[in-house]
Amino acid sequence: MSTTIVRTPASRCEFGIAFTDITPPVGMYHRMWGAAAHDRSTGIHRPLRATVVVMRPLVGQVSNLPGKQSTGRLETCPTKTVLVSLDHCLLRAPEMEALLSETCRLTGLNRSELLVTFSHTHSAGYLSRDRTDFPGGELIGPYLDSLPSKIGEAFRAAQINSQPATLTYGSTTCEMGCQRDYLDEARGHYVCGFNPDEAVPLPLNVVRVTAANVVLATIVNYPCHTTTLAWENTLVSSDYVGALREVVESETKSPCLFLLAPCGDIGPRDGYVGDTSIADCNGRQVGFAALSVLAGMNPAETDHVYQGPVFSGATLGNWRHQPWTAERFAGTANFQQATMMVPLPYLSSLPKLADAENLHRQLIADERAAREAGRGEESATLRAKVERQRRLLDRIRPLPQEENYPLPAWAWQWGDAFWIAVEGEPYHFLQSELIRRFPHRPLIVITLANGTNVSYMPTREAYTKPQLYQPEVALVAPGGLETLTNAIGGKLLEWDR
Repeated sequence: MSTTIVRTPASRCEFGIAFTDITPPVGMYHRMWGAAAHDRSTGIHRPLRATVVVMRPLVGQVSNLPGKQSTGRLETCPTKTVLVSLDHCLLRAPEMEALLSETCRLTGLNRSELLVTFSHTHSAGYLSRDRTDFPGGELIGPYLDSLPSKIGEAFRAAQINSQPATLTYGSTTCEMGCQRDYLDEARGHYVCGFNPDEAVPLPLNVVRVTAANVVLATIVNYPCHTTTLAWENTLVSSDYVGALREVVESETKSPCLFLLAPCGDIGPRDGYVGDTSIADCNGRQVGFAALSVLAGMNPAETDHVYQGPVFSGATLGNWRHQPWTAERFAGTANFQQATMMVPLPYLSSLPKLADAENLHRQLIADERAAREAGRGEESATLRAKVERQRRLLDRIRPLPQEENYPLPAWAWQWGDAFWIAVEGEPYHFLQSELIRRFPHRPLIVITLANGTNVSYMPTREAYTKPQLYQPEVALVAPGGLETLTNAIGGKLLEWDR
């Protein structure tokens, strides 16, 4: 049967957005990379942002709120989701907990309403309070202390400007990012870098937010590590995200929010450099791809409907953008939400905390001895190993002392679209498999949600690759990602019926 109506994927809700500058002071501890030779930042490439989005369902289409009956009235629902995106790589457990608690205290939000995620730029600085003894580390504490109040200010601004809005979804592919599990055949092991043998276009999702045909915001959801800039870079930077936003905002004259999609095995085709112009090129590539989606979107609150034949020199098929019917209008405001806790077994090889601390102390001593003896190359290698071991300690100290790690995940249905958020850094499989299962639904998938205690979540097959970085630093056993994907997929299937 021929299709006569092509629906424009959309959601309707109350929506507000605001952002604020969170650029750290020059000279703050900056060293994110084990191979870096510097500790302090030396300048600013692009400023950093905290962006706050407030989304509320419209009463009448909310199906899972106790005591709420469908009235058909489009009132504001008391349930809300507050999404905060920070231009930082991540926060470890103590800093993450402090940020969430203080932000809730200042804003009056419940923890269940607040979701903090990250653009994941590796050029913003390593924000751990236990780095205060490093050069520039004394600036970390005051900087972290300032974040909740800045987030609070942006939240209040987003609340003030929130209004009923229509979210229109579109997608394309973009080749800026690429698979990064690369086999170095000459050395017989894997490295984490551009893999031309697995180069496939990656999904780029774009959400246009409008009210009364005015664009309020654009959301770009793309799966690529924010690692254009690496150990040679000494500047604070939002990496490719800064130029991406600049491109989109110059055209739309409204804020652009970047949300990182699952990319544990994805990085820039051109990356690990010190040249900031390459980060800007990467961002422009994604930004222009996003603009191409916006240019091709249907007008808000319309579907593409076949009108019938027009007899001319040829018999022509006449299609027009037609305003939604009342039923279609109501359906785009449907809302459901779920919070899941998915138990994932730990790796059997995960070291005990005491053993990891002993090795860390030994590596520090070895690095000092090599440096004092003038063995420069050995000292540099050991310095990187010290950093790697310290980060292992950062990962295992906050873990629950149980057989399984209780991984949090969130899911929402906003009209036609499914939104998903998960803690940690899953491989792209999570997104690609959900796309395969729900090809008719827009899928916005967000990672690093409220922390990264679980670290990387590789596919089962990735654990078999010799010396591959992500499985080496993973905390959960093979099969964890597939279990998580099935749990989320099962919940979405309930809503999709």
